Parts: sequence; structure tokens; C-alpha cells
Amino acid sequence: MKKNYSAVWENCLKVIKDNISHQSFKTWFEPIKPVNLDDNVLTIQVPSQFFYEWLEEHYITLLKKTIKKELGSAGRLEYSIIMDNSYSSEPYAIKFPTSNKNITSNQPVTMPLDLNNGSSKEIPNPFIIPGLKKIKVNSQLNENYSFDNFIEGDCNRLARSAGYAVANNPGKTAFNPLLIYSNVGLGKTHLAHAIGLEVKSRYPEKTVLYVTSEQFTNQYIDSVRNNNQNDFVHFYQMIDVLIIDDIQFLSKKEKTQEVYFHIFNHLHQNSKQLIITSDKPPVEMSGMNTRLLSRFKWGLSADLQVPDLETRIAIIETKLYKDGVEMPRDVIEYLAYSITTNIRELEGALISILAQSSLNKKAITLELAKKMIDKFVKNTSREISIDYIQKVVCDYFGLPLEAINSKTRKREIVQARQLAMFFSKKLTKASLATIGHHCGNKDHATVLHACRTVNNLVETDKQFRNYVEELDKKITL
Repeated sequence: MKKNYSAVWENCLKVIKDNISHQSFKTWFEPIKPVNLDDNVLTIQVPSQFFYEWLEEHYITLLKKTIKKELGSAGRLEYSIIMDNSYSSEPYAIKFPTSNKNITSNQPVTMPLDLNNGSSKEIPNPFIIPGLKKIKVNSQLNENYSFDNFIEGDCNRLARSAGYAVANNPGKTAFNPLLIYSNVGLGKTHLAHAIGLEVKSRYPEKTVLYVTSEQFTNQYIDSVRNNNQNDFVHFYQMIDVLIIDDIQFLSKKEKTQEVYFHIFNHLHQNSKQLIITSDKPPVEMSGMNTRLLSRFKWGLSADLQVPDLETRIAIIETKLYKDGVEMPRDVIEYLAYSITTNIRELEGALISILAQSSLNKKAITLELAKKMIDKFVKNTSREISIDYIQKVVCDYFGLPLEAINSKTRKREIVQARQLAMFFSKKLTKASLATIGHHCGNKDHATVLHACRTVNNLVETDKQFRNYVEELDKKITL
């Protein structure tokens, strides 16, 4: 019995819907129409060349598996692109397998943008936000991401200061655009929201808008599909402070970059503020239009670095104070020592500890914290830092932390320093030179001597052997 193309595509959509987000399904699969099924070749109609290219780049594997599941190993898929009457409408076709794909077409579709139209007509809101008619109603800013709870440290002082200056005088400083970059989880999004919230507080009449690059791209695709690109551009040209998060995801999206380029130029020329976040500085961005990259360099590029120990402790204490929760100092320090590279993970671990304590009616102890952090961190063999080892050793002997890095030759301090070096070599992947640098700027020979001394004392001194065994349990528990 011959299969019906509508039924085949409906079955495909059921599988696809379970494997992608609701918004992605709505944007990229709902507009597709099945048009034919002939000899195990399913033809689907898509709205534009851009649409077809996006599917092929992002969903080709999912489509291939789904089609072969429905039609067998011989199943193939072809795309038919139906363009507006103003363009040639010869369809594109693509056939599996992709390694041997055969694409035929007329010239690529162009999407002209009338950027000089000064019409004052009411511009429709491109955002799909039920119940909202004007963007001023909702700037998509998170009230929790304010300057008040953005902890300042050496790691972020430049970016925070620049952000505050922009918030005080948007579009009028030399920091336009302001590009904030860092690795994931270090506060880029928080700082971007904080700037937007401060502008709204100081200048209620200004229109502030925060969007992710994915939102911006999807809205642009919708405007192309609905043939209202000019409305989309005019809408964005009305924004006073435009914040685009994770701009790196526009990489290789040439049409989206082009429309953002024109919006950028218009806003900048009219002294509107542009704020951009990225995971890398402009010089390291790939797949971006050269003209766009040059404009990113017009203002200031400020990075957020990994927070130091004091900043991490301050972040934890601020969150606890805000939530009205108390936590033992040793637990706070253990948490700050254990998760060193990602603020988001640090806050997630803190929430996990608080939840475990509340749900099971357990007191927050160091033992509970260690169990939760071991579960929270992806690798159960949690990486132990040299700083944490020093902290445990100093606490064990009742010494101040700075003692290990001092030049004193007091016996108890020398012994603590040697033990810190011994456990650092045993429990971390750090080089001898790195361990020495962290323990009073000693050289690698000193570290080796310390390790040999500890091993000798373990064999000959029972009391010292007890020290080592107890410290080993405290550090690795």
C-alpha cells in the first residue's frame, strides 16, 4: 500500500518535536509543507533559501534519521523552495546522502532592506510575547541581575566600571559599543542586564531591549517568512539601548549579520547605546563579517576573568544575605575553594546544599557540603586545588594562611609548607614549579625535597604519620 506524504511527514514531525525545543520547532518545522512522495522520495516545501540552508546546517542529521525511520534505508528528502512572485521560482532540491547531495537552483534569493524609509507608521512588535503590544512594556530584563548584587573584584572591575558609566550616560560615552566577553558562567549576562536595569531606573523614557542572538535570528527569519523585513528593521531602529547577548552565535549567519550591521549603524549614528556580550574578543571571533567586527572595535572590549578566592566568598555571602540564610564559615570557604572557574556552578552548588539541608532537615555542615559538591561537580573525582590544600593544612595546625607563603624558618611553618607541597604533588596535576610558586615562590627542587622529607618522616615518626593520615582524610573526604 502506497504511503500518504502527509501522514509520513506527520510521523516525522512527532519524532522531531520530541528532540528539539518548542520555539525551534515552531520556527523551523511548523512552516514546512509536505508536497509529494514518489518512490521513497519525500518532497517538502520551505519558504526561502535561507530557511533551507538553516535546516541543512542545523537539522540535517535529525531529518535524515527521521526520514529513514519512516521510509527505510532508501528514503530520501528533497526540498522545494517557493519564492515570492518578484523572484524566479525555480525550486531547490537536495537529496540524501548529504555527502553526495545534488543542489540545483537559480541565483540565490536576495532580501532587500529599505533602510532609508522614514515612515512614522506604527511598527509591529516582532516579539512573540502573548498579551504584549508594545516593547516598552517588557524589556526582557531580569530584575535579579542588578548592580547591587554584582560583586566587584579585580576580575571584573574594568567591565563593571565601564558598564556603570554607560548606564549613567547611555550613547554619550566613548564605550559605544560596549562589548563584554568571558568564558561561560562568569557574569556577562548579569552585567548586561544590570546596565539595562540601571538605564531604565535613571531614564524611564528610554526604550531598553535585551535579546539573545538566537531570539534576534528567529525574529529576523519570521520577518523574512512574513515578508515584513522593513518593519523588523524599523522596530529595532527605535530602540535606545540595545543589548545583544552571545553575539558569537551569529557566526556564519550572513543575512542576519547584514541586517544587524544596518541596525547597528543606524543606532550608533543616532547616539543610541549598543551593548554586546560574547565568549571571546573581536580579534578571536570567526565567521563574522569584517565590517561588523571593525565596528565592535569602535568602543570598549572589556573582559570578565575568573574570580579570585575573596570574590568567590563575597558572592556566596551576598547570596546568603539576600536569602536570609546563615551558613558556617568553614562551609562557605570550602565551597569557594572547591568551585573556582564558574560563578554559575558556584551558585548552583550553594542552592543544592541549601535545598538538601532544608528538605532533609539537616544542619549545614562541612560533611554535608562535601557530599553535595561531589555530586554536583560532573566528575566525582573533584579536582582539588593547591589553595584548598593550603587552607586545610593551615586550619589543621591553627596557622594563618599567609604563613605558608612567608619566608620564616619556624619549624611548625616549615612543616606545614612541606605538607602542603606533598599533598599538592599527590592530589593535583600541577607541576613542581607551579606548586613551588604557590608555596612561597619556591623552586621545583625545594618541592622535591619537601616530598622526600614527608615520606621519610611518615616511615620514622608515628605522630607525623598520624598528621598525614588525618590531613589526607580532611582533604579528600
